[in-house]
Amino acid sequence: MSKKSRAYSGRMVSLRPATPGDLADVVSICTLTGDDGSDAAALYDEPELLAAIWAAPHLVADPAICTIVVDDQGAAGYLVATADTAAFESWCEGMWWPALRDRYPLQTPRRDRDQQLVELIHAPEATPASLTEPYPAHLHINLLPRVQGLGLGRALIDRLLDQLRERGVPGVHLGVSGTNEPAIGFYEHLGFAPVAREPDGGLIMGFVLT
Repeated sequence: MSKKSRAYSGRMVSLRPATPGDLADVVSICTLTGDDGSDAAALYDEPELLAAIWAAPHLVADPAICTIVVDDQGAAGYLVATADTAAFESWCEGMWWPALRDRYPLQTPRRDRDQQLVELIHAPEATPASLTEPYPAHLHINLLPRVQGLGLGRALIDRLLDQLRERGVPGVHLGVSGTNEPAIGFYEHLGFAPVAREPDGGLIMGFVLT
């Protein structure tokens, strides 16, 4: 994908490769979209934990397949991903979680929502082989409201799928809230299909790369 700006529904927006220097913007965007696309800042005392779990480690581990959306106001969205979920989870266990566990000890009193995130840091969920074998890659995508509805989600995912094909990855999966019907419909339109259900009601959707 070219770094040059192009028009999406009449607005000039560019997609560019991410770098670790984009971390602050990714954390901010993750918070501003962390409540099914709406601002989650008021729901947490430490909303940066959302990105620490679901966005920042991907950006650090494999920025080459992460993309930043930029408009005239600055960073407005991102796609972060990993080509190998099992290897990524091993990397996180050795390189990412230890420092966060020191920074956010389980015993510190905090709001229930924050505590749930801290518990994920201390006991992250391992993705089962039944999912990582057919769909080894996974992704997370978030767009600020000002650039939603412009076709950027499709452009971001198409870019990632091309990159994964170049690496010989057979499939990719993602998680979506079971109550986020617009997002589910969007991914189904792109060719993703439900492949698993999480205990909390979240939906796992997969795409086979050919």
